[in-house]
Amino acid sequence: MASDATVIPSESKLQLYSYFRSSCAWRVRIALNLKELKYEYKAVNLLKGEQFSPEFAKLNPLNMVPALVDGDIVIIDSLAIIMYLEEKHPQHPLLPQDLHRKAINFQAANIVCSSIQPFQNLSVLNYIGQKINSDEKLVWAQYHITKGFAALEKLLKPFSGRYATGDDVFLADLFLAPQLHTAINRFKVDMTEFPLLFRLDEAYNKLPAFLAAMPDAQPDAVKP
Repeated sequence: MASDATVIPSESKLQLYSYFRSSCAWRVRIALNLKELKYEYKAVNLLKGEQFSPEFAKLNPLNMVPALVDGDIVIIDSLAIIMYLEEKHPQHPLLPQDLHRKAINFQAANIVCSSIQPFQNLSVLNYIGQKINSDEKLVWAQYHITKGFAALEKLLKPFSGRYATGDDVFLADLFLAPQLHTAINRFKVDMTEFPLLFRLDEAYNKLPAFLAAMPDAQPDAVKP
């Protein structure tokens, strides 16, 4: 497991165990960038099975990324990590003060992390390919993505501004950006029926904190 790649030279204790393509780790990278927190990037190659190494299993018994280490504290879920960062580092708040919009942010994040992303997870797609056939993997992923996108399009329409829930970047945007990019570029989802989400994807592609978190910008990215 590569462990010496560094995003930003850092005196902080923060270490992020990440895989460049992981949308879950991607969300956390955006949060760290928005809050201007220095961290050491610890690459975990999921394709090589490094998540099952004894070293990593001590940090995350689920054998998944991300994992954030802050001194003696280890957090292994992307939402939990982001909420931890939000509590500890209040700069650039990731939740609005308005209770209704705050709830919408949690709902949007939950749709992505529980109703979309798990169904396109590498282990799930590999299982579908083994149990049925490889052609079904794309169909399976597209079905669950478009189902979730239909809900998000309706949920966010009354609240959207420049971004998902207004003119400021909040929690929902951190979850949407990796999901939209992956859906469009990896799973070739037709965005015709989702004009709001498509517009948001274009908006995210102009934000420095989001661009710096993109897979191709990570030290473990596979170069074409």
